Amino acid sequence: MTRTKIESASEQSNFVERRRWPRTVQAPFYETIADREELASLSFCTSHAAPAHQFSAWRDHIAPLVDARLPETARPGDGFTAKQTIWNLEGVLLIQQEAAPFRYERSAGKVRFSAIDHWQVTFLRTGKTWTSVNGYVVENEPGMMEIRALGCPFYGRTLGAKSVTLIMPCDLFADHGGLPGTSNNIVLGGARVKLVSNYVSFLEANLSRLKKDDLHGVRQQLEEMIFHSVAPLVNGNMNGDRSSEIGLMAKARRFIQSSIGSSDLTPEAVSRELAISRTKLYELFQASGGVLNYIRRRRLLAARAALADMSNGHKIADIAKDLGFESAANFSRAFTHEFGYSPSEVRRHSGERKTEHLRSMTETPTFDGWLNTLGL
Repeated sequence: MTRTKIESASEQSNFVERRRWPRTVQAPFYETIADREELASLSFCTSHAAPAHQFSAWRDHIAPLVDARLPETARPGDGFTAKQTIWNLEGVLLIQQEAAPFRYERSAGKVRFSAIDHWQVTFLRTGKTWTSVNGYVVENEPGMMEIRALGCPFYGRTLGAKSVTLIMPCDLFADHGGLPGTSNNIVLGGARVKLVSNYVSFLEANLSRLKKDDLHGVRQQLEEMIFHSVAPLVNGNMNGDRSSEIGLMAKARRFIQSSIGSSDLTPEAVSRELAISRTKLYELFQASGGVLNYIRRRRLLAARAALADMSNGHKIADIAKDLGFESAANFSRAFTHEFGYSPSEVRRHSGERKTEHLRSMTETPTFDGWLNTLGL
């Protein structure tokens, strides 16, 4: 693990251009590539915009993850080159990215109002990054594996770089009791990391050939390799309290998911199940905006899945009631605020479709949508 100070943003990276990614057709600014059997991907590129608008396009694109700013020495009119391809592995997102230098921040306020609390695992192919969490700065470079919790605030900067990033839901590691909390904001190297990096490179080379039937095995392989790369290196640094907290969080998530339709699912019920105080429960879910916010988000996601299920004939009001909402009106307001469209729109469109999925509602072919529904 490497810790250093964040240096000035004026540095530039030099790299030799090599094509490592499957070819995808670009469109201004997005193109969704989806097939009933093949993987879905979302491509983004700033080259189609005028130089003065390129950075603002990039800033808007990655806003679900971080707030982006130009280096202090850069000017918006100079242009900003960036391209990204996001592959949906249906439980894990794989992001191939090449971008000019920029600064980034995921603030405490952004974390508080975001339902995204996944793990981010990044392998740099070229360039360097420096990221700070609670005053500790780690430096990432090619040959290393960087792990960060999106449920915690951070800020940093990157030189011009190529990278591949995995966004993985916390629950993916539930069978192991969760990824150790001390994995947050660390950079690791060594033989185990090289094996993971090589496997990710293999996936990159074969993304256009993968079928949906392959994805379960891919996710399982990534889970095992990453967990076993991290656990031996960080468990020795965990004290008893931190280890206990990780186990409690994994247990709380499983209990909430299994009780999502119960009207008795309250913070008090979760506290009793875990045998901890309300104060301790709040601390566990602080990064998610509190346990009530976490439960509400999970219920809304479950409601959307039920509404989009063509075999589900229940009325909207009944679905809302079954998921613990006091009234259909309250449910509709919360749902529309969360997703940007109403429950009745999902039901209407799901009733109209015959042979095709309504991707705009159920599969949400946007970066933000894939992030928010990851792991469900």
